Amino acid sequence: MSAFGEWTTVEGLPAFEYRAGPRPWDPIIDPPSSTHRVHLGNRRITLVADSDGLFGLWDEHLGCRWIAEHTGVARFGDLPIVSSVKLFGPTFCRMAVVSGDVDIERTVLCPEGEVPWVLIRVDVLNRGDVALRRSWTEEWGVRPRLVDLEFGPVRGDAPPDAPVVALENFGGERVATTAGSLVVRSELDVPPGERTTVWFRFGLLDDPADPAAIYTTSLAGLRERLPSGASSRAPEAVAEIPWHAALLTGAACVDGVLGGHTLNQGSAYSFRHGFNGAARDPLQHALPLVHLEPDLALSVLRNTCAWGSPDGDLPYALDGRKQPWTQLFRPSDQNLWALWLAAEYAAATGDLAAFSEPVPYHPCHGADPVSLAENLRRQFRFFVDEVGVGEHGHVRILNADWNDLAIKESGVDRELMIERGESVLNSAMAAWVLPLYADLAERLGDDATAAEARERAAALRSLVAGEWNGRWFRRAHGPGGKVVGEHDLWLEVQPWAILCGAATLDQARALLTTIDETCRAGSPLGARHRWPVPDGTHGQVWFSVNMTLIWAASRYFPDLAWDEWRRMTLHAHTAAYPDVWTGTLSGPDCYLAPESDRPGETWALPDFGTAMQAYPVANLHSHSQPLLAHLRLTGVVPRFGERA
Repeated sequence: MSAFGEWTTVEGLPAFEYRAGPRPWDPIIDPPSSTHRVHLGNRRITLVADSDGLFGLWDEHLGCRWIAEHTGVARFGDLPIVSSVKLFGPTFCRMAVVSGDVDIERTVLCPEGEVPWVLIRVDVLNRGDVALRRSWTEEWGVRPRLVDLEFGPVRGDAPPDAPVVALENFGGERVATTAGSLVVRSELDVPPGERTTVWFRFGLLDDPADPAAIYTTSLAGLRERLPSGASSRAPEAVAEIPWHAALLTGAACVDGVLGGHTLNQGSAYSFRHGFNGAARDPLQHALPLVHLEPDLALSVLRNTCAWGSPDGDLPYALDGRKQPWTQLFRPSDQNLWALWLAAEYAAATGDLAAFSEPVPYHPCHGADPVSLAENLRRQFRFFVDEVGVGEHGHVRILNADWNDLAIKESGVDRELMIERGESVLNSAMAAWVLPLYADLAERLGDDATAAEARERAAALRSLVAGEWNGRWFRRAHGPGGKVVGEHDLWLEVQPWAILCGAATLDQARALLTTIDETCRAGSPLGARHRWPVPDGTHGQVWFSVNMTLIWAASRYFPDLAWDEWRRMTLHAHTAAYPDVWTGTLSGPDCYLAPESDRPGETWALPDFGTAMQAYPVANLHSHSQPLLAHLRLTGVVPRFGERA
């Protein structure tokens, strides 16, 4: 049982009834806080619902921007509405208040679609014997704030082109501003024993709307589009699969600069530090959407491909103003995620026409658009010709691969490792991705690229097979015979070695047994990504890594795979750490393992002014990876059918 409340069903949808009082927690690099947040949204706006009944509004249409923070006060006559019971639904938050003979229910909803405002419904029931005549007041503060590469104290920079934000009482007044307080009132006259409903909306208001119709159709549409999670192997899936799908899709935002939809991984990266990265992340988060909402998956693919340059390079990230950010990391895996998402989309939908449509490059390059197929071909060429391979034939690591800190943790001289280091991880991943991309290239009529991709995949698979040391696969190679992962197990490479076919049947079974006995042992949230846990560090459990572990294990040890998936759930986090809000309804990109001094919480690097712990929820890995792992467990894998 969570210390914060319990799961329930409302409007035919999974929801969480929040009943906790103030529970302080430590963001590490910010002052202690008692506010717990849930991020809800549609394909344009994000509603940040706070545990104290206030709200924030985030809009990434033009950059990492807050429209409002910690606002949305309501009053009934002279009575401030402070909720004793809050309900967090998949796209709405509801507060219920009882005052004397009056029952009040206030719901704030993100309408379905690309609606840039939130709808506010207020229901008032008069249980008394006399008519109720009072005013209902909505007061929302507009404080636009651009978040752009902030490491250290929070700044309050206003965007240079702050939008006009409005608050409207349907059928009554409408007020607007670029900054400041907005107040509207509705006079209520409720006869004894009757109920009345009043409607408001707040945000970037557009055309006139019918609030009751939008409310009804939004909830009906939500019920229709969310997937079912029924599973005899994991009863938690009934609530969590639709919940994860709602929070994942609710983080999308139509991109006013590059087109398509961005799917920023969120959490501390965007809401606290102000960037969208790495490029691999939106691509990875869109993978389950291929099978749930394929139009959105394609839109995210097109958007992320548009980050790049005409030579096929994808920047590590976009900053808070949507400009390429390449100063910190230059990873060697990012093109692989684009090729994977594109091929999985084509295999699942059969939509080859999408690859003939033009995709722009980032405006900073001043380059003409090319077809999606050509954009992907250039990314393949960049991966082959510019990332390239090292002296052992493995994919070069550059200054990172998937693991941003791999070079630091390798113990090899940084500059030498950047110049000559090689990633067995990315060789193994490429050995799986490239044949899938080859199938797509072949269907698009590019037989030469298809043949080269298959040839390179075969060579890399053979090299990865040679990295078996008797217990696991090595992680990386450095210059001068330096080997990373000879004496310690780096989990991220192991599932890919199985998935790409580098591991024999006996090796795969032995490796999964070793992982079960080491990385998974005593860890309620799933496998640690290193074993033994290095001295002086915290063990970490990464959603991204454990998704591939579940997928690989499903081929050989289904019981282990399902158990690992259940450890990934919100319910597992609640059972292990009921007093930690992180992981109750949403989570970070990784958790600290049980041997940490903050188990069940997440990482912090205060010396660098950065911490996932400063904003430890609304990371899309915590929603996309359970979805993708569940799809793989139920047999949904990318596979092209036979060609006619």
